[in-house]
Amino acid sequence: MPEPTTPNALAHTAAPTIVVVGHGMVGQRFLEALADRGLTPAAGAARVVVLCEEPRPAYDRVRLTSYFDGRSPEDLSLVERDFMERHGFELYVGDPATGVDRAGRTVTARSGAVFPYDTLVLATGSYPFVPPVPGKDARGCFVYRTIEDLLAIEEYAKGAVTGAVVGGGLLGLEAAGALKGLGLSTHVVEFAPRLMPVQVDEGGGAALLRTIEDMGLAVHTGVGTQEVLAGADGAVTGMALSDGSSLAVDLVVFSAGVRPRDQLARECGLAVGERGGIVVDEECRTSDPAVFAIGECALAADGRVYGLVAPGYEMAQAAAEVIAGGRSAFTGADLSTKLKLLGVDVASFGDAHGAAEGALDVVYSDARSGIYKKLVIGRDGTLLGGVLVGDADQYGTLRPMTGTVLPVAPEQLVLPAGAGGPVALGPSALPDEAVICSCHNVTKGAVCEHTTLPEVKKCTKAGTGCGSCLKVIGQLMPPPEDAGLCGCFPYSRSELYEIVRTLEVTSFAELLDSHGREEARGGDGCEVCKPTVGSVIASLAPTVGASGYVLDGEQAALQDTNDHFLANLQRNGSYSIVPRIPGGEITPEKLIVIGEVARDFGLYTKITGGQRIDLFGARVDQLPRIWTRLVDAGFESGHAYGKSLRTVKSCVGQTWCRYGVQDSVRMAIDLELRYRGLRSPHKLKSAVSGCARECAEARGKDFGIIATAQGWNLYVGGNGGATPRHADLLAQDLLDAELVRLIDRFLMFYIRTADRLERTSAWLERIDGGLDHVRDVVVHDSLGLCEELERMMTDHVAGYRDEWAETINDPERLRRFVTFVNAPDAPDPSVRFVPERDQIKPDLELLAGPVLAVRTLEGTAS
Repeated sequence: MPEPTTPNALAHTAAPTIVVVGHGMVGQRFLEALADRGLTPAAGAARVVVLCEEPRPAYDRVRLTSYFDGRSPEDLSLVERDFMERHGFELYVGDPATGVDRAGRTVTARSGAVFPYDTLVLATGSYPFVPPVPGKDARGCFVYRTIEDLLAIEEYAKGAVTGAVVGGGLLGLEAAGALKGLGLSTHVVEFAPRLMPVQVDEGGGAALLRTIEDMGLAVHTGVGTQEVLAGADGAVTGMALSDGSSLAVDLVVFSAGVRPRDQLARECGLAVGERGGIVVDEECRTSDPAVFAIGECALAADGRVYGLVAPGYEMAQAAAEVIAGGRSAFTGADLSTKLKLLGVDVASFGDAHGAAEGALDVVYSDARSGIYKKLVIGRDGTLLGGVLVGDADQYGTLRPMTGTVLPVAPEQLVLPAGAGGPVALGPSALPDEAVICSCHNVTKGAVCEHTTLPEVKKCTKAGTGCGSCLKVIGQLMPPPEDAGLCGCFPYSRSELYEIVRTLEVTSFAELLDSHGREEARGGDGCEVCKPTVGSVIASLAPTVGASGYVLDGEQAALQDTNDHFLANLQRNGSYSIVPRIPGGEITPEKLIVIGEVARDFGLYTKITGGQRIDLFGARVDQLPRIWTRLVDAGFESGHAYGKSLRTVKSCVGQTWCRYGVQDSVRMAIDLELRYRGLRSPHKLKSAVSGCARECAEARGKDFGIIATAQGWNLYVGGNGGATPRHADLLAQDLLDAELVRLIDRFLMFYIRTADRLERTSAWLERIDGGLDHVRDVVVHDSLGLCEELERMMTDHVAGYRDEWAETINDPERLRRFVTFVNAPDAPDPSVRFVPERDQIKPDLELLAGPVLAVRTLEGTAS
């Protein structure tokens, strides 16, 4: 056992140096824990040196597979941009420790640099176990552990057809999903009799197996890999299995578990376990009082090596507290886990296998739907654990209740609706000491001290780990005192949408008088509700029988500034013209027309990031004349002024690009023409990429499409701008008709339920259940709404009319396009320009106005 020591590891050092070996997820959490306690160089408390083996700082290894969904290595980073500089930590990437001199208290790095230490923290993690089978080093064999591993797999897969994953555990199934996403026919080989043998029981493994095989993966359980076969060139050609069969494959990924990286500890004489792992006590000290070990490299005081990130975080916290002079202990951790593997929810918690004496199982299994639920109950009714496959919505509530007597019969918690359940316990049934976020060990009581999800994340870190607790945290947040849209309506935007749709309300005045607040009825509304209701009525126009033209009658008074003139107002009072160019595809003839219009009206011309051409500097009275020429040439409104679809970008796709696997231009054009003019709570942007190289940047859009060898992957909830967010995968390998149908449903569900001015990214994070709920509604039709959503989109497509084409052909509508009502032919004298780079720009001096002298109280100019 480690030797007992004084509580404060730095007690005898005036200017201590802490050296951290390893900068993975646990190493980064340790640094954050030091910063929380003020034990940083910036605070003058210590020098902190971090030796990182990989070529980049810590990243989210739990979400490693999301790289294949379009996330970049930078997106996966766990280190805030200025974190190291702000706290003064010295980080050396690509320079791992190669030796430890405990007697001299120094660490030598691969570069040859030698760092003295007062306290050494080993956070070296684990390494992938590769079975010692012949051929394991053949070209085309990989492990699945780091970003560099994924980059190598991605590159090699370009010349491969069939892949195999050795290992059917958590990471193995993620690797299989990655190979499938790369277009490879994929096999999974698992030595145990079922998939995920550690987390799920036989029934759960059977449900998972059926679902995964339905996805087109070939699963081989109960067999081992005997040999990896290679050709004369040394490249993989197949695998020989223990049952005598063989597989023809040209890429192999080993994901057969991990082992603690304890080599440094062994070489410097620290105590290690018989089966590996650096022996530590409850304070995470090793057999040397000056050395700590945390995370997957440590053999904890309870005799376990923990391979999950949550226990590693707890160890990091404990070690930091002890080093800072406090008292803390790590005595063990909850091994519960919830994941989404190949789109399948899988969760286990507590005594999932019913090992406790007298344990009883309550099981619900539906092979057709791929759902399996098991609760393990003690004889006294105590919930001991459980397994959930296919439907893990109740995990966030059940896991914290482990060890307590359930308030309802357990069968009510597993049965589907209509069969005696389910009963929604809800977070209110949990005691304050129940742990809501197991990644950061945050209790319900700690969560309830805050009132918003961002506040919870910032102050407690709950919800920033695996994310499985977000739904419960959202349910614990207090509802706003008044959820009304504004002082005129007591209803939210989504509620007003339902009122307009159900009662077929076609005017703002009618809605305000019938459903507004008592004191607002008979009034004119406000700047919040008027454009919001105007947008709702416009989006529902084909359904409720309202005019689809936003400037007809009362609708005109409801619109935002830009919609008043169907153009974007610029800073000097001029307007911009943005014709639609679907998919970015344009003929030379149309390019010439745009050039002639820009030349004849003296407009500033710019190509945008959305693959369109913007024309700036038009006066109000010029807009109809400009648009007449554009419409005559076949252009229509690009709706740059409205809360509606802007563009659907595209790369050139397989038609021209040698990497393309689908016709992205055709798909982009089809989608843009389908959704043009669709009024929504906020602007909508989209893109279609013809391959996984993602040249159209589809993952940064409200709905993005990326081609695969089998069809299309659909991503939703992306956003650029000030708060960028990568879109999430909603469905994959879709045929054209399936893709369009799901986008129809997604957009109409968003329009139906989003708040005012809420982008899809914010809506997806706010809505109860998040992406999983949206997928249930849009893909699985859990609310029975899909037929109606599709019908409403069909109505929109059938009822679409170009607003500018309708405007220029109606003399009455043209009357509004004047600067001065009493002098319709007079141009606005304040709209002036000056030359710049052979074009024009607003006259900024005119905008600023004259410089006025400022006089002091004594009357002198200053």
